[in-house]
Amino acid sequence: MLAVNGLSKVYTGRGRRVEAIGDLTFTVEGGSFVCVVGPSGCGKTTLLRCCAGLLPPTSGTVALSGAPVTGPPDGLAVVFQEYGRSLFPWLRVADNVDLPLRAAGVARAERRDLVTEALDAVGLGDAHQAYPWQLSGGMQQRVAIARAIAYQPRVLLMDEPFAAVDAQTRADLEDLIRSVWQRLGVTLVFVTHDIDEAVYLSQRVIMLTASPTRVADDLVIDLPAERDQLTTRSDPRFTELRGLVYAQIQKAKLEGRTR
Repeated sequence: MLAVNGLSKVYTGRGRRVEAIGDLTFTVEGGSFVCVVGPSGCGKTTLLRCCAGLLPPTSGTVALSGAPVTGPPDGLAVVFQEYGRSLFPWLRVADNVDLPLRAAGVARAERRDLVTEALDAVGLGDAHQAYPWQLSGGMQQRVAIARAIAYQPRVLLMDEPFAAVDAQTRADLEDLIRSVWQRLGVTLVFVTHDIDEAVYLSQRVIMLTASPTRVADDLVIDLPAERDQLTTRSDPRFTELRGLVYAQIQKAKLEGRTR
């Protein structure tokens, strides 16, 4: 579904040259849930923006279903970390969710059904007429997720979407996004700095090196498909997988300091 091949990104300006991404190659199968982790500053957000067509790579390619990504492609949606800045405060919740559908020219009756289904899916069926600023941070992020899934994407990219919410809300949102993924069968790429979150959520964890970024390891998460915050996190296999990812990230940090 998503293929990254030889991707690199170099930022230049004011006499500086920063190689944010060195050489990244990996694929993501259709319908799978993949988490991407790495040391702070390793280019995770840059990678996601290149995959979304929001940032042109310096070299290499990104392809969606075999078609080169040269701009924001149809069938792909992004949920950002800063949910407060991605929602329009003067629009009601339903209108925020409806916005990309209206831009895509979807008929009004179909838009209404898609908005209702998406808000029901994230537990906000009674919030249609509220404004974003009337909602908690966790509820605002649910609106952002609803807007993405109402668009019915084939691929959903998420950039540390739960980093700004409290621990309990984060756990709820983790379970919510797994439920949405299982129900819709969407291909999901989830960037996070939280190792426990990556292991809990995904089927695969792609671990990146320090900048200039490369793939350090690609780990299959062989936990049961049905997961919950108590049982899964107390499973010895969860602890083992978490240790493997943690060790690789620490190694990447150390190598980054010695370059």
